[in-house]
Amino acid sequence: MNEQISINDTTIDSLGECTYPSPLKISKFIDDSQRIAIDIEAHLLEQSFHTTGTIASFENAGPRKKIFFNPETTRAAIVTCGGLCPGINNVIQGIVRMLNFQYGVKTIYGIRYGFEGLVKRYGHSFIELTPAFVHDLHEKGGTVLGSSRGHQDEKEIVATLTEHGINILFIIGGDGSLRGAYDIYQEVKRQKLPIAIVGIPKTIDNDIWFVDKTFGFSTAVSTAAQAIYAAHSEAIGAKNGIGIVRVMGRDAGYIAAYVTLASNEVNYCLVPEVHFDLEGPYGFLTHLEKRLYAASHAVIVVSEGAGQEYFTGPKETDASGNIKYGDIGLLLKDKITEYCKKRQIPVTIKYIDTSYLVRSVPASSDDAVYCIMLAQNAVHGAMAGKTGFVVGSWHSYYTYIPLSLVTKKRKRIDPNGYLWSMVKQSTCQPDFSPPQ
Repeated sequence: MNEQISINDTTIDSLGECTYPSPLKISKFIDDSQRIAIDIEAHLLEQSFHTTGTIASFENAGPRKKIFFNPETTRAAIVTCGGLCPGINNVIQGIVRMLNFQYGVKTIYGIRYGFEGLVKRYGHSFIELTPAFVHDLHEKGGTVLGSSRGHQDEKEIVATLTEHGINILFIIGGDGSLRGAYDIYQEVKRQKLPIAIVGIPKTIDNDIWFVDKTFGFSTAVSTAAQAIYAAHSEAIGAKNGIGIVRVMGRDAGYIAAYVTLASNEVNYCLVPEVHFDLEGPYGFLTHLEKRLYAASHAVIVVSEGAGQEYFTGPKETDASGNIKYGDIGLLLKDKITEYCKKRQIPVTIKYIDTSYLVRSVPASSDDAVYCIMLAQNAVHGAMAGKTGFVVGSWHSYYTYIPLSLVTKKRKRIDPNGYLWSMVKQSTCQPDFSPPQ
């Protein structure tokens, strides 16, 4: 672990005693005492037990024998927040089918346009979600409910939930949306309302802490790989051809790292977690020049958040408060062009920005399966009266993680870790900065 996690950090809140027998016709249920260790390496387990007397662990997700909510009177709602991501519609479909077919919950609302749809003054109407309505959603990209960015007042949101008699709110969103979910959960808790707040982590950046993989990530990598192959074909098709592919990843470079490994055609991978000098004897441009003399082509993959220190001037923010990043792909293109012109090196540069192509496609088969598993386990936890949690995968198990924990920090690539080491071995790139 990066830091010591106690049992208090991993405890999931419950709305009360579960008194209704589960309507699920299955033979295996999960007991609350079944937990998944945070660390799986023996020496870390021993260290955790020696330090705290316990082994840090997450609650195992899955169906419980008894549930908190009466399915006949339960009302659920689903909201999608933030940017688009492959698999959102699959999760919506999975939640609706599990609630309706397995638990017998018939009233399920779709909240339109993110958290705005839960604030009365915006005037967005609800959508009634039925199995018939969602039957083909898995074939479509985007979100059938619409989305929006930006913080909304949690008191107004809770007032809307109360007015419509909503017992469970499923929030599908990334880091910022989950922070909003935590605020809503805290307000519900303050008012002592029997409303379960459940998060399902959505971000192709794959940067949610204590979640192995977020849905949409696999689709993003496989889609971006097609751009790599195109960039490589363009690069080798001209003398000193250079293909630059910009992928999503504001503060975490997982897409860039994985697509580099998946494609095996990338010569340079630049991510937000690892600084690179542009100029100087150890700089990226110097090494690129040597590469062109040796191989006459290069393919560069860069995360959108890499090299932002090279952009000066005032920083604008979006509706969610995120700093609007400069286009590092275009900056690299301009810097390479300028550098090679000074040295009279003729180059042909092709720039491909994959951002919106990757965000809006339907989920891959791998992601589709993952979305269904997340959706089903989210419903199991919610119907059991668990609240203030995110459902995710950890060491190939599905777990319930407190919103208070996953919103503390973001998962990022360790520059000294195994993943980045594999990327450097694949590309054969050095560190683009002077040795320490």
